[in-house]
Amino acid sequence: MSGGTAQTRSPTYRLAFDDPDFLTREETRGVRLQLELMKPELAFLDAGILSTVVLFGGARIPAPGQAAWAARNETQKKNLEANAKFYEEARRFAQIASRHSATSSGGKEFVIVTGGGPGVMEAGNRGAADVGAPSISLNITLPHEQEPNHFATPELCFNFHYFAIRKMHFLLRAKAMAIFPGGFGTMDELFEALTLIQTRRMQTIPVVLFGEKFWKRVIDFDALAEEGTISPDDLKLLTFVETAEEGWQAIRTFYGF
Repeated sequence: MSGGTAQTRSPTYRLAFDDPDFLTREETRGVRLQLELMKPELAFLDAGILSTVVLFGGARIPAPGQAAWAARNETQKKNLEANAKFYEEARRFAQIASRHSATSSGGKEFVIVTGGGPGVMEAGNRGAADVGAPSISLNITLPHEQEPNHFATPELCFNFHYFAIRKMHFLLRAKAMAIFPGGFGTMDELFEALTLIQTRRMQTIPVVLFGEKFWKRVIDFDALAEEGTISPDDLKLLTFVETAEEGWQAIRTFYGF
């Protein structure tokens, strides 16, 4: 601030809510966590959004016909391009869910929410946009800055610093999860949701895994039950499907509509 007296130029004279040096101190982390929880919550209330369908999947999976930009070798390139079919399934699934949302609740229930990035996340927001429906984008600040994809509804596009608060917003309104092949981030969100359901810290919702071959190759769920580290009944929390229609039917069956 130029001008003024020495007193009014002092950082201590700034209003607390207008003082970035104060708000970013170690001691004010609790306030920042609260603000990150509150800002999207108020936006969802203003928009009248009551429930969501969470769509997770790999950022590196390309749209059909596009290059696998994240491939490091020919094997990865081949596999990523083969998995491009899941981009299209995610897009069609989001179209189906969004049409139901529009016709059954005026776009307030079963609203698509993604992590806002490229790949399968883009496909989810894109599918909603295809049918003129709103969709939510929960982005996260990363060392290599990620721009939100251009298909999410601008008024429902958020950016988070704290993974923990972002995770809360993924699940607070979730009525279903549609999870496509992905990496560490996708699996992190999958297992966190399964743990919360298993321990009854959240309501049971459909957890729909697209691509049974992929999932059973990378995670031996049956072995966990055989080893006794999970209950055999915990396997019932998972539903494996291949197509958008099968995925939406699993959700319809669960809720009986």
